[in-house]
Amino acid sequence: MPAPQTPISLRRLFDEIGTVDQVGIEERVAKHTTRSLKKKSKVFGLRLAVTMVDLTTLEGKDTPGKVASLCQKALCPHDEGDIPPTAAVCVYPSMVRHARKHVGGTQVKIASVATAFPSGQAPLKTRLAEVRAAVADGADEIDMVINRGAFLSGEFGLMQDEIAAVVEACGKATLKVILEVSELETYDNIRAASFLAMRVIRPGDFIKTSTGKTNSNATLGNNQVMLEAIRDHYLATGVPIAMKPAGGIRTAKQALHFLIAVKETLGDEWLNNRRYRFGASALLNDLVRQLEKERTGAYQAPWNFSEATEGY
Repeated sequence: MPAPQTPISLRRLFDEIGTVDQVGIEERVAKHTTRSLKKKSKVFGLRLAVTMVDLTTLEGKDTPGKVASLCQKALCPHDEGDIPPTAAVCVYPSMVRHARKHVGGTQVKIASVATAFPSGQAPLKTRLAEVRAAVADGADEIDMVINRGAFLSGEFGLMQDEIAAVVEACGKATLKVILEVSELETYDNIRAASFLAMRVIRPGDFIKTSTGKTNSNATLGNNQVMLEAIRDHYLATGVPIAMKPAGGIRTAKQALHFLIAVKETLGDEWLNNRRYRFGASALLNDLVRQLEKERTGAYQAPWNFSEATEGY
């Protein structure tokens, strides 16, 4: 097991990392929405966003057939227009072996939520066993949820020790650490949780906004707080951490605003699917629809695009 983390108080942590200027954040994200992409730049942004999608199904009614359909959609988002594959499919651990049959060995990665997703309320031993099982079945990436109770109780060392244990359980699999920002309540807490996670994960691992299972998910505001935390951590340590907003991003217009935030905060080095992802299902069809509009000059009806979560 990794060595336990040194205890730290919230006040001391904020002395180290600073707090968030909420007004400043809101002003910055408002400017992101005023940027306008035209013609080739818009097509570039839309295609880039497609390659960043973790196409997701996380429902109790998921079946092998539904996962097969999801995988086919990830590999070929549309029959026309030479649209690239998505970054990954994201499924429950029990569905990893089914996803592997369809995208194993392709450029589409298999991501699996784990650690008692979405609540994280299970013994650590159980959560780690779930991670190991998903990796053994073929998961390339693990999306874990942090112990929000530990964070909100000020048990930061416990939170970090658990993340470090998951890092170890992942082996070579990439880790995405879900903060569940709506339960952290403030921008200051989101920044603090981001730093605590980044200090124990590896270069190329992710911090992620949300599970998509709460009333409030990814917003330009909480995305900006996390991007700036990544920037400040990188400037201080040289360690590049990746980012994944998830939940509530449904339109191509929204996705382009998020990409503008990435470019203006972190630069072009983060404009790829190794360092930025979207956790989404409905988003992909709108991206494809907008690309078809740019290609043909006319909007296609929504029902002309297959549903990503359509089962057999």
